[in-house]
Formats: sequence, structure tokens, C-alpha cells
Amino acid sequence: MELWFSEKNTETCKFSIKVKEQIYSEQTPFQKIAFFESYDFGRFFTLDGLMMVNEKDEFIYHDMIVHVPMAVNPDIKKVLVIGGGDGGTVRELSRYKSIETIHLVDIDERVVRLCQKYLPQTACGFDDPRVKTYFEDGVAFVKKNTSYYDLILVDSTDPIGPGEGLFTKDFYNDCYNALNENGILINQHESPYFENYAKEMKKAHVKLKSIFDVCKVYQFHMPTYASGHWLFGFASKGLDPIKDHRKDKWESLGLKTKYYNSGIHLGAFLLPTYVEEKLNSPD
Repeated sequence: MELWFSEKNTETCKFSIKVKEQIYSEQTPFQKIAFFESYDFGRFFTLDGLMMVNEKDEFIYHDMIVHVPMAVNPDIKKVLVIGGGDGGTVRELSRYKSIETIHLVDIDERVVRLCQKYLPQTACGFDDPRVKTYFEDGVAFVKKNTSYYDLILVDSTDPIGPGEGLFTKDFYNDCYNALNENGILINQHESPYFENYAKEMKKAHVKLKSIFDVCKVYQFHMPTYASGHWLFGFASKGLDPIKDHRKDKWESLGLKTKYYNSGIHLGAFLLPTYVEEKLNSPD
């Protein structure tokens, strides 16, 4: 019997991959976690039936959430990651010797512990002594600090279930307050293609623009996410991702990356016309 994992993008469109086996599943107080072994994407895990991370393309997401802001301000010292329990984001952050503190806040400790067991490719990031984990609500955690972080990375699920509170205006306001004067916020910004995702993209963008001095959107191409076309939001109190791009400083670090490079940095902010129109439309 063939075993397939399928994820609905809409009621009439789905993404499916053939899997060798389901390795593990568990219902936590927050969500259902499952791990699979696949033919084309290696090992992957899902939350409530949605693909989160797989061994083959995870580098794309983690390169783009981390290296874009780090190339704007390579002097970042204190970082907060909200979500990101697979560890891939802190793995990339830990490659910067100049970073002093990495706080990761995930509401569900089981995500971290199970990824450490079943997905060491990303969870190896937790081995860095600069990483401190907090298993609590990120919405509440961000209220605890004022003008403290250089960078906040909201490595969240979609705005449903445990991730819902990470897309509100109140949360973005608290992130603004938690950042210092050169602070940068990167948030998972959904996809522009399917209408249900595009609505959330637009709502997040409008909220961020009402709070931050600089608010832009950049793209990357993720084979296993809905439509393959996905976005991050870049918001800051002053640093512009293009004008303040410190290309030479970042390249001097000699970091080997599989997706991100200085050309991609600039090109990622050049969005297709239909995406620009959706982001800037009055309704």
C-alpha cells in the first residue's frame, strides 16, 4: 500500500508527496506533531497536518530569515527568536561569532525535544551555549523587555492555533518596544498567491506599516510551502534593507550559504507587480 502525505492549499488544490513511513506522532496540549520519512524531501515534520520543515529545502527558509537582516546589521549582538522550535534559525544565527545572546521562545517544548531526536540537521542549533530556550507564550514573553534586542525573528506557523497571536497589532507593537534604536523585526509573511494566504499577507503588512518607520517585504521560493512563493516582512526603526545593506562587511565574514547571497539580497525585495499591487491596495 502506498503512503502519501497531502496538504490542502485550498479546498480544490493540494500538495502531495509519497512517504516511506510515518516515524512518530504525538498530540500535545497545543498541536499534533508528526514526523515522516519521504522519498524526495528526506525526513520532515508537520504541525496539525501542515508541512513545517524537511531535510531537503529547509536551508532556503533559514538562510532568508537570518542572513537578510544580518547583512543589514552585521553588528547584531542580542537576538530573540519566537517560534522556530526545529532549531534551524538558531543554527544559522550561531554561525555569527559576534552574536552574544540568542533567546528562543516556543510555546510547545515537545517541538524542540522531538526535533532534537528526529531532526538533528536543524536541531543541532540548540547545542550552541549562547542559545537559551524558554517554553512559554511568545506574545507574553516579548512584553518583558524594552529596548533590548537588536533583532527579533518571528519564525511562526500560519495565523491559526498557537501562531494566531503572533500576527496581531498588539504583538507587533510589543516587538517594536522590545527592539533598541537600530532594531529589526523579521516576520513570517505568508504567500501572495492563494487568496486565503494573501489576505493574511496584506493584514500583516498594514499592521506593521502603522508601527515601524521602515516596512518592506521580500520573497523566497520554497518548494514545499503553498504555491512555492513565500514572503518575509522586514520592519525596522530606521535601517533600510537596501540602502543600509552592508554587502562588503557580510561577505568578509566568509559564511558559506546554499541560497542566500548578496545578489539575492537585493533581488528578493523586487516583488512581482501583482504582489506589489496587493500589498499597496487600499482595501
